[in-house]
Amino acid sequence: MSETAVLRQAKGHQFTRIHGMGAFRGQNLVTNDEIAGPIDSSDEWIRQRTGIITRARADADTDVIDMAVTAAKEAIEAAGIEPSQIGAVILATITNVVQTPAAATRVCEAIGASPAAAYDISAGCAGYCYGITQADALVRSGVADYVLVVGAEKLSDIIDPTDRSISFLLGDGAGAAVIGPAEEPGISESVIGSDGSKWNAVAMNHELQEYRRGETEWPTLRQDGRAVFRWAVWEMAKAAREVLERAGIEASDLAAFIPHQANMRIIDEFANQLGLPDSVVIARDIAETGNTSAASIPLATHRLLKEHPELSGGLALQIGFGAGLAYAAQIVRLP
Repeated sequence: MSETAVLRQAKGHQFTRIHGMGAFRGQNLVTNDEIAGPIDSSDEWIRQRTGIITRARADADTDVIDMAVTAAKEAIEAAGIEPSQIGAVILATITNVVQTPAAATRVCEAIGASPAAAYDISAGCAGYCYGITQADALVRSGVADYVLVVGAEKLSDIIDPTDRSISFLLGDGAGAAVIGPAEEPGISESVIGSDGSKWNAVAMNHELQEYRRGETEWPTLRQDGRAVFRWAVWEMAKAAREVLERAGIEASDLAAFIPHQANMRIIDEFANQLGLPDSVVIARDIAETGNTSAASIPLATHRLLKEHPELSGGLALQIGFGAGLAYAAQIVRLP
């Protein structure tokens, strides 16, 4: 064994940025009136508590892979690259159709990016921002020139229509971003973490083995709304302020604020805590699309750029938070 041998290491790109975005929203816009009955509620109650008017839900024969592929193809086209240039596919989801293999491998093949690396992230609503963190690192380390990050969820598959804690919030969709080299920094250092002591604040109500043994019904997603609200508003505001500090910018330097689309009340209080100036455009995609977990931030970004093309090139603070409790945030330059 040689003690003098020197290993080679890849040299990547100094800076990264988002080059293109893509989206797929569930084909059906479900109104509050359509879902109010099973939870003994009303359109007015849902709007006041969540800000949601409709939520997008997918057809029965549409799954997360279908949605992810559509969003991915649009993002690649918007980035102006070929699928063969993708060196890694990262898919954030908690609703893959099987526990293994990763949905990302099937998405990678479907878009023509094989033999790129492909893997899933299970970080709930923080999954997309986790993916951006990893994509930035992969490009700068030389592992890949371009990385596709997708958040895709079919949450309508894991809800109980009679549950008043979270079911009426949730929608289906996928959002995608292509990360690649840049001439100047386009993605800041991330603030990323978790608080496992509160893991059951957003969680499935039963384990799969309990279902397998016939002890429970099919597990569905539940949440402790009050605990999530307090944590999101207070703790995540701290994380948002920290990422601004690490990036070396002020809130007034932002063009947009794109938080996870959890609840309009959380978004409004979040913005208030940060003291965002009126010049900062706040993403509110939840009103029409609902809460789509890992897909919510890229979907909100996609809508924001369609409705406000003048934001292109500006800086946006994006922060994902939810099940786990996991969170991640970074400043990005909008494509």
